[in-house]
Parts: sequence; structure tokens; C-alpha cells
Amino acid sequence: MADLIEKELSVFTNPEEVMIFFSAHGVPLTYVKDAGDPYRDQMEDCIALIMEELKSRGTLNDHTLAYQSRVGPVQWLKPYTDEVLVELGQKGVKSLLAVPVSFVSEHIETLEEIDMEYRELALESGIENWGRVPALGCTSSFISDLADAVVEALPSASAMVTRKVKDTDSDMDMMHYLTKMFFGSVLAFFLLLSLRLVSAFRNTLH
Repeated sequence: MADLIEKELSVFTNPEEVMIFFSAHGVPLTYVKDAGDPYRDQMEDCIALIMEELKSRGTLNDHTLAYQSRVGPVQWLKPYTDEVLVELGQKGVKSLLAVPVSFVSEHIETLEEIDMEYRELALESGIENWGRVPALGCTSSFISDLADAVVEALPSASAMVTRKVKDTDSDMDMMHYLTKMFFGSVLAFFLLLSLRLVSAFRNTLH
């Protein structure tokens, strides 16, 4: 995410003046308060790590977090993206870079909600320069991180060795089964073929 943010910041005339605006998908507040969903804490921790990485590279921009895509009458996680955009415009923010922090791929909530609806609202609210970081998608560093996560989640080495031995035995059984199936299929083929030949021969006699 830090790589993608840096790249998009470089497009602005004055990158150091850009507000980095993290917009995460919201959830009903009861999920967090009553059900104990760690989503909000995870988002805040994630953004803190991103900003820490950017700071280590010399990027010291201000940032904020808001939540989008709420539906229905119940209260969702606040602050809401649309309300914060208006507030930032009123405070005099002129350049803003939207970051879809909790969206792995591009879809209607990035391409339509952020790129169209929120962009229009931001410009109407006084923000003059708008940019948007793409979703992670197939970014190589992201895919590598996913691969590392899979490796870390694998069983211990000893369990893997035991499984390998079992898999070897299983492979031997499978090979034996496939060999039998192959020769059985060949035999069945010739039997059917011979029956057809006998039948054809009889027909010619009649």
C-alpha cells in the first residue's frame, strides 16, 4: 500500500500538501460493540503501519480514516466517508488522495462509489485536486505477502514429513489403481471391438 500511495502522490504538483484519505468499508456498529468484531482495530493498526512505513521513507503527509458503503437505518462505524469529505473541504483541504484501504480488488465500491460519487462530492466541497490509489489487485508485493502467509500457516515440518510418507504410500496405491484401470479399459475395448466384428461378420453371411 505504501508503494502505491507514493506512486500516486508523485502525480500531484505539491505532494507534501496532499491529505491521504483512507476509506474503509464500514460495518454496523453492533458488530464491533456487541459481537466483538476486531475489524475497526485491524483497520486502525493497518493504517498506522502504512503511515509508519511512509514516514520511514520521508513522506510526512497528514492522513485520516473514514468508513463508506453504509446501508439501512442502523448506525455504522463512524466517521462516514461522505461527511468527512465535506468537513475537509470546509477546513480548506485542497488536495486529497483517496486510498481504498480495505478493498483488495476493484469493484463497484471503488470504481463507482469512490471514483464517481465521492470524487464529485469532494470537488463540490472545495477540494480541487483529487487522486485515488488503485486497489492492491495483483500487485507483486501483495501476492508475495499472501504466499508468505500461506507458508506460515502450514503445519510444522515434522507433520509435513509424516504426511509426505503417507502421501508416498498413497501415490503407490494410486499408481496401482490407475494401472489396473488402464489395462482393464484396454481389455474392455478389445472385447467390445471383437463383439462388433463377430456381429458384422454374421451380418455379411446373412
